[in-house]
Amino acid sequence: MRTAIPISDGRISPVFDAAKRLLLVDIENGREVWRTEQIVEEPELGPRARRVAEFGAEVLICGAISRPLEAMLLSAGVEVIPQTCGPVEDVLKAFISGRLTEQAYVMPGCCGRRRRFRGGPSEVGPGLWM
Repeated sequence: MRTAIPISDGRISPVFDAAKRLLLVDIENGREVWRTEQIVEEPELGPRARRVAEFGAEVLICGAISRPLEAMLLSAGVEVIPQTCGPVEDVLKAFISGRLTEQAYVMPGCCGRRRRFRGGPSEVGPGLWM
């Protein structure tokens, strides 16, 4: 599974709509098997969503994201795990181990209304998002 994470100074970028760098990580059998960083320069939402889909991302773990961009990503087949914060490596480990739903990774001020993720990387799929 290819997972995309917008990054800034070793942390999840606070707003995906304005993020400039994207970490792409392939996860197989509960382990990271490949990673690369890509530049994301598209300021408009449609091209930005298409770019993420072109990278082959199946999941986007991000901080804040506008509802239109989130809808475009979902339409492109990219699952979105919004309102996530913290050091990238910690968030990635939590995702792989199924612990990303812990309060430590929820952006400050978010009470979970849009937080929909329910499981780890082996559980992503239809029906797990509400």
